[in-house]
Amino acid sequence: MMFKPTEHPHRRRNALTGEWVTVSPHRTQRPWLGQVEKPPATRRPAYDPDCYLCPGNARAGGIHNPEYTDTFVFTNDFAALLPDVSPVSPGGHPLQQAQAVAGTCRVLCFSPRHDLTLTDMGLPEIRRVVDTWAEQVVELGQRYRWVQLFENKGEVMGSSNPHPHGQIWGLDTLPNEPAKEDEQQRHYWLSTSRPLLLDYAELELSQGERLVCVNDDWLVVVPYWAVWPYETLLLPRRHVRHLPHLNDEERDTLANILKQLLTRYDHLFATSFPYSMGWHGAPTGDSPPSPHWQLHAHFYPPLLRSATVKKFMVGYEMLGEPQRDLTAEQAAARLRAAGT
Repeated sequence: MMFKPTEHPHRRRNALTGEWVTVSPHRTQRPWLGQVEKPPATRRPAYDPDCYLCPGNARAGGIHNPEYTDTFVFTNDFAALLPDVSPVSPGGHPLQQAQAVAGTCRVLCFSPRHDLTLTDMGLPEIRRVVDTWAEQVVELGQRYRWVQLFENKGEVMGSSNPHPHGQIWGLDTLPNEPAKEDEQQRHYWLSTSRPLLLDYAELELSQGERLVCVNDDWLVVVPYWAVWPYETLLLPRRHVRHLPHLNDEERDTLANILKQLLTRYDHLFATSFPYSMGWHGAPTGDSPPSPHWQLHAHFYPPLLRSATVKKFMVGYEMLGEPQRDLTAEQAAARLRAAGT
């Protein structure tokens, strides 16, 4: 029997991490109704006097936010990392290793408006978020080896406040996921003298079947190795290692494609689409040169069939490896059809 990737179970390798995902496309041959289940409508005010992220309001310990008018960054009042830590004592059993980690955690309010999301914001306001991301990488990158920009949107992703905001963590070590990406990109560079993700972007542009949206400087794809049903990867079309290296035009077009992607997400199931997203760029601080690195952003939304039906990573996914039914190609087609 001839193998058909749209019908037969198979595994796909993640070129960025070296890991695998099981794909079971035959399971989607059963009728899919595509039902849309809308969650209860929630209307938030533009300003909430009880929100600790709104302008002028009090945060933990009595600190008051300034009356900010665009983006606002502050050190998290309940930071997971601290800048000054004691070293871990050497010795101990080799099966019980530990190391100290120093860092900082910041909160980035995207807008003073409590009732918006990135999707709802205008292009100039999204562009200001892009500029703030870049500014934070420059500042924290002078001290820390890794600067992680990310956003958790929606209660289902653990967001404790609906005010539009993200986070910025700087730390003195390379975390697990970037470390895996560093290894794979470095290996590819040493083999080809080309950035892995630049070649991948050109491949996806030529094939088109996993492409979600594209403009002069950026493209969004459901990656060939996607784990989450509507996972996407945002890539620049030229070799650029980190956000501060983007020119003025590329920052404008980044704001544009972010709005395109997030609008498609919201249209897919007629809901404010939850997700975790984050930027990966070259390590910073005193890290070795990294010409193999290519800037990119990951979007990991949990929704599977509707606004209320999500994908769970349980059982085989926890004990074996990730598994999906909907193929990356099918997911990309549905996101394209969602429109902007």
